[in-house]
Amino acid sequence: MEKGGRETSMRREPSFDSKRDPGRQGEDLRLRPEDRPHPPRNPSAKPNTVKPVAKRAKRKAAPNSRGAGKARSRKEGRRHRSLIGRLFVWSVTLCVWGMIGLAGLVGYYFTKLPPIDQLAVPKRAPNVAILASDGSLIANRGETGGRTISLSELPAYAPKAFVAIEDRRFYHHFGIDPIGLGRALAITAWRRGHGGLQGGSTLTQQLAKNLFLTQERTVSRKIQEAILAVWLERKYTKNQILELYLNRVYFGAGAYGIEAAAQR
Repeated sequence: MEKGGRETSMRREPSFDSKRDPGRQGEDLRLRPEDRPHPPRNPSAKPNTVKPVAKRAKRKAAPNSRGAGKARSRKEGRRHRSLIGRLFVWSVTLCVWGMIGLAGLVGYYFTKLPPIDQLAVPKRAPNVAILASDGSLIANRGETGGRTISLSELPAYAPKAFVAIEDRRFYHHFGIDPIGLGRALAITAWRRGHGGLQGGSTLTQQLAKNLFLTQERTVSRKIQEAILAVWLERKYTKNQILELYLNRVYFGAGAYGIEAAAQR
């Protein structure tokens, strides 16, 4: 007996030594059927003719075909996404390099212009007006063929008509009109081969060309024209630019300015 009142059970350990345990001599130590983990199969039961491997193959056949289709669709989706991603990256890269190249080109032709702080609108060529004794005009002599007039001397519809025809976005751009330029390029491409060309120069660009540049049509001249148009917009108001345009632009037949054109 232990101190807690519990009885101690004497466990008897098996001994494989016949000398120490003479009572187990001759005892068979092999496992009996009832001592095995699984009972023996009933001889009368029918054997399972379906192999386990075949069953597993049948179970996996259908899921594998569906899984292969899903994997193929996922692979194609990834391929399409990667193609779109590469196109996007290349487009952004080309745009960035194009902007860098354009900025370098503008900077190069900017250095070919006179210093901006010394740039001034050239004075209008003098014109000689021959008047009668009563003050009426008999004739004009000179390169321009007319005098300088202000917007207040013109009918209200005259400046509006020029803006509507030459540059509808005159009061909304900064000398260069990207929207108008894109529209002009699209119309020119659409009418290519049919004689329909659309100009992309703003009213300010036309004034810059007439004041500072020649009439040649080259890339360098167009870039310098755009630079000078931005300079004019920074230096003068819209009404001042419109007034300069109406007095300095060539209207044909030797007439520079709207007043000279009205006398023709």
